[in-house]
Amino acid sequence: MSHFLPPGFDRARPVTLIAGKGIYPILTATGIRQAGIPLRLIAFEGETEPTLVNSFAESDRVVIKVGQLGAMLRGIEKFRSGYALMAGQITPKKLFKGLHPDLKAIAILARLKERNAESIFGAIAAEIEKIGVVQLDARAFLDAHLAPAGLLTGAKLDSEDREALAHGIRIAKEVARLDIGQGVVVRRGTVVAVEAFEGTDAMLRRAGSFEAEHLIFVKTVKARQDYRFDVPCFGLTTVQVLSEAGITTAALEAGSTLLLDLPAVTAAAKASGLRIFGYEGKEAELKIKD
Repeated sequence: MSHFLPPGFDRARPVTLIAGKGIYPILTATGIRQAGIPLRLIAFEGETEPTLVNSFAESDRVVIKVGQLGAMLRGIEKFRSGYALMAGQITPKKLFKGLHPDLKAIAILARLKERNAESIFGAIAAEIEKIGVVQLDARAFLDAHLAPAGLLTGAKLDSEDREALAHGIRIAKEVARLDIGQGVVVRRGTVVAVEAFEGTDAMLRRAGSFEAEHLIFVKTVKARQDYRFDVPCFGLTTVQVLSEAGITTAALEAGSTLLLDLPAVTAAAKASGLRIFGYEGKEAELKIKD
């Protein structure tokens, strides 16, 4: 089924998919259904794709506003789920404006010293596990969409590009260690842009505003990445933004970054002239398939 499922996974027990924006939760739902596992849905108003919501019977779905944690937990309990899986982003600005916290969410937010994506979603995962539901690795059922090591599209790197990419990976790793973000844009020894709360696409547009050549986008993971709710993703929208920003090379950490979905992303990258590399190794070891 998936390498990311826990030992003793019981395929007879329902999985509740907590679905945010985009194609990520749609692909996850497809994988779970293809595995023949009972599936339920927690959806968010204005976030979850309507096509996904409508693919569930009313008895198998609960639609809530962003911040209604108590309602989410009650829904999971109603479904008698054995497992929960978070997939898809919630619009970042809704954590500041447009949030509708219920009493449960207010209590959790009040005790958090730091309010970032990791602390908030980590607290939510802890509440889910308190009711006896296992929070699954969010890569589960998407093994085929993980970035492989090596050259996916485009031409090989020359020696100068390799040096620039190794520099970019070192910077991205340090930025991730500091919990600032998980992406950077570099140009031959210069850090052009760093991802923070605004997200990847906004950072790429900012980097593109410099109209510089030889820009490289690097996506990485943290040393202690919590894959229950934090999986780096790279999709068709990012390919389009890279093209518009004039960034022609992207490097993704192999085995950890999801390409949503991989065949469509690689086809779009080839059409736009984008080079994509999957890198692996603690010291930015590049494995390039000729």
